[in-house]
Amino acid sequence: MTVELQVEQGWLTVCELSALIPGRGVAALLPDGSQAAVFVDRAGRAYAIGNRDPFTGAQVLSRGLVGATAGRPFVASPLLKQRFDLETGRCLDDEEVAVLTYPVRTAATS
Repeated sequence: MTVELQVEQGWLTVCELSALIPGRGVAALLPDGSQAAVFVDRAGRAYAIGNRDPFTGAQVLSRGLVGATAGRPFVASPLLKQRFDLETGRCLDDEEVAVLTYPVRTAATS
């Protein structure tokens, strides 16, 4: 199974699902030069958000700490520790800030 992100050009294969470790993220370079942070939870559901921390401008969210609050999965930035909802991109600590989210799917490899 592969993990794919929907970008402007269509579906982009990022990696094999088996390459992702629950609780750890990976960074993916996108065709437009931006980056996505890709995560998988213990149930095997994949998430993708922008890798750029809006508070510092650093491409570090893929290295953040993954957790959940009130049943919502989030990643906490490794720099200033703001938490971003992995489903919506909304910052849980500052409701005026959000990061991009990407539709994600898993697909059988041929």
